[in-house]
Amino acid sequence: MLKHRFKFAYRWVRNLLSVTVAVVFLVLPGLTTIRDLVDPGVRRPGIPDKAWRMHRYLTPLIQQWARERVASKRAAQLNLYDVPSTEWPMFTCVFYLRATEALQAAWEKDHRLSRHAPLTYSRDAVEAAKDLLLDPNHHTWVRQHWGDDYWHNQNVFFRSLVISGITSYEQLDGRGQYRPLLRDQVDTLSAALDRSKLGLLEDYPNECYPIDVLAAIAWIKKADELLGIDRSEFYERSLRAFVGAQSDGRGLVPYTVDYLRGRVDEPSRGIGNSHILMSAPDLWPAQARTWYDLYEEHFWQERWWAAGFREYPKDITNYSWYDVDSGPIIDGFSISGNAFAVAASRVNGRFDHAFTISAQVLTACWPLPNGLQLGPRAVSLAAGDHAPYLGESAIMFFLTQNPKEGIQVRTGGHLVGSVYLGLLFYIGFGGLMLWLSIRDMRKLWRKGHLN
Repeated sequence: MLKHRFKFAYRWVRNLLSVTVAVVFLVLPGLTTIRDLVDPGVRRPGIPDKAWRMHRYLTPLIQQWARERVASKRAAQLNLYDVPSTEWPMFTCVFYLRATEALQAAWEKDHRLSRHAPLTYSRDAVEAAKDLLLDPNHHTWVRQHWGDDYWHNQNVFFRSLVISGITSYEQLDGRGQYRPLLRDQVDTLSAALDRSKLGLLEDYPNECYPIDVLAAIAWIKKADELLGIDRSEFYERSLRAFVGAQSDGRGLVPYTVDYLRGRVDEPSRGIGNSHILMSAPDLWPAQARTWYDLYEEHFWQERWWAAGFREYPKDITNYSWYDVDSGPIIDGFSISGNAFAVAASRVNGRFDHAFTISAQVLTACWPLPNGLQLGPRAVSLAAGDHAPYLGESAIMFFLTQNPKEGIQVRTGGHLVGSVYLGLLFYIGFGGLMLWLSIRDMRKLWRKGHLN
């Protein structure tokens, strides 16, 4: 009799757990994904509601993580060449600050977008992100690369992140406390780039990434607008670093070069093109259109299950399946390149591409009811706990980006097989679990009453 009661209770508990898992991890994420897919802000200019929800969810987590990481001083004892532990925390803060700036600017234009101004509940997180960016311990890796003069000795990637993050912070804070630092960085970095033979400098010793130089120039321009500086001649002259003999054989921006010898070491790649096309329209709109068209011509790929940009051009088939910048490369598709392409296509007005890519990204997010995006969180945690919110903060930022006035907008796009398979997994498999569990619970209910 006791054994029978135990089995009876076990089946009830098992079914209740199955119902909980089905609802929380499958059915509700599926319904949330459908809601995100039909949001007009995914198909055309605007900010999707998902970005606002993600910001409210991430804000207290970013604040706590940044405060604890700075206090721990663990950034002073990292492996010099471990990208996730050195670069990713900085990137997380920049994405968060830039997304907060975009959301706050949108809210100031239309209060109906959010019940509360983003800055009213995120001010402490904004301060925490800024503090991590400027924390000396988080500069240890570039200090080891460039010495104590790392603020003024090449070091393009790090300095550009600081310029971008602090510009957004100053836009949000408005007190001007860090404008002298910002002025020093934009003046000295722009002057060094202008003096350079090819208009390029290195991220790390013997590592020159033109894509980071281009982003740095765009962020210098954004900072100049805040500071009231006109550096128009520098911006126009800077185009020399990326066109003509400085481009790859397809007319695109190379991924890596030997800037001293003027030699392309690695031609353009998906993650690089997506990265620069988020910024290029702010600098050279006509050139940005040309680059985007070439990117589409050489990298866009359609399969029954996916559509998006390849990591390498169509004629290159011999490549590694994984790279720390691109992430896994699946059937040629670049995971990171297409995540960045959400913003790149939006900024360039290509919402036909933006919708197609965004639908796949949104489906892969696996959104839980509490706001956690299980997909990007898992990817971020795969590299340890150094930047657990990088994936989510990046996607949130990408969704806030829009074309500037004057850029032609093309809408359209379509859903691909992976989106339907994802929804089938969420709703179909979740519904099956629910049906089987509820059916068994009804049997147990009737059996209990009969007994």
